[in-house]
Amino acid sequence: MKDQEILVVVPARGGSKGIPLKNLSTVGGESLISLVAKVINQLPMAHKAIVSTDHKDIADEAVRVGLEVPFVRPVELSGDRISDVDVLTHALKEMERSGRAYNWIVMLQPTSPLRKVQHVIDTINKLLTCKYDSVLTVSETDSKSHPLKQLRLESERVRYFDDAGKAIMARQQLETLFHRNGVAYGMTRECLLDQKVVIGNTCGSVLIHEPMISIDTPLDLAYANWLYANKENIN
Repeated sequence: MKDQEILVVVPARGGSKGIPLKNLSTVGGESLISLVAKVINQLPMAHKAIVSTDHKDIADEAVRVGLEVPFVRPVELSGDRISDVDVLTHALKEMERSGRAYNWIVMLQPTSPLRKVQHVIDTINKLLTCKYDSVLTVSETDSKSHPLKQLRLESERVRYFDDAGKAIMARQQLETLFHRNGVAYGMTRECLLDQKVVIGNTCGSVLIHEPMISIDTPLDLAYANWLYANKENIN
């Protein structure tokens, strides 16, 4: 791994709507920025780790906990409809202005505060050793959220989201599905710049069995704090 240059990017814009300044919210008494910094500071293979933000308070918090904020994210890349690809591409190009090139990019979103260092290490190891375009962490989807159990409402009338759901009588009939949990994304330079995606043509996975949550709403934040407080018993 010593010949590979790895750039870790923490995307943390200030304009979140569900929770104002969400990335400064606290879980277990620490800001989300502080929690992701603790993980990064224990990674043995991160050559450079930076925060991409448009907000001074987030930048100040990042610097306080030992992360670098080498640029201010431009306004046009700070809206709620801007893709991760655009943010990561901008960060990569900004960091390569010095002439240093990065072979691999790892995205760690602050909104997944229950991540462990080993989750990220496993993601990077799989990316570097299995020749995937990208690798991401996943969790098993609860059967209650399975697509075949979902419904549509059309003028108050109930319709199956998928008509195949009519045949489902018990959860044992459902195929096990998985979802992105936001803990870690890793990708090659080619995946980001040429394919212009974070989930490449060949994408590996790291399955996480512990409870994870990606914070979007105040309820998510309350649940994250409960999980954090009870993590030893739950695990």
